[in-house]
Amino acid sequence: MTKVFELQAVFIFGGGCYCLLELAWRARTHWTMALLGGACFTFMYGAAAYTALPAWAQWVLSGAFITASEFLTGAVVNVYLDWDVWDYAGRPMNLYGQICAGYGALWFALSVPGCALARLLCTSVFRRGL
Repeated sequence: MTKVFELQAVFIFGGGCYCLLELAWRARTHWTMALLGGACFTFMYGAAAYTALPAWAQWVLSGAFITASEFLTGAVVNVYLDWDVWDYAGRPMNLYGQICAGYGALWFALSVPGCALARLLCTSVFRRGL
């Protein structure tokens, strides 16, 4: 299996899983969230498959990557394109309504099972040794 196919499969899997989580959480999603979720899960997979970082470092980096990616995506889809996919303006400790401390903590918490799932895919589905 080529590395390109592997990463494409991981991206699609991550995007689909994120959309399902969002549907369960708030009963709606947007196609841009499949792209964002795919990119974030591919990052987690890369940390598991291609680095020797300890699990805690993968969690911290993944949580930071997700939060930064959410901010950048929000700047494009919510501010520039005015699509109103989400708005955290009413939440405490928000930055321009695109990210907030509460969801930043949630992304870190979700990075724990997300990185474990990425490691499982890496070792069992794609048969990479760690």
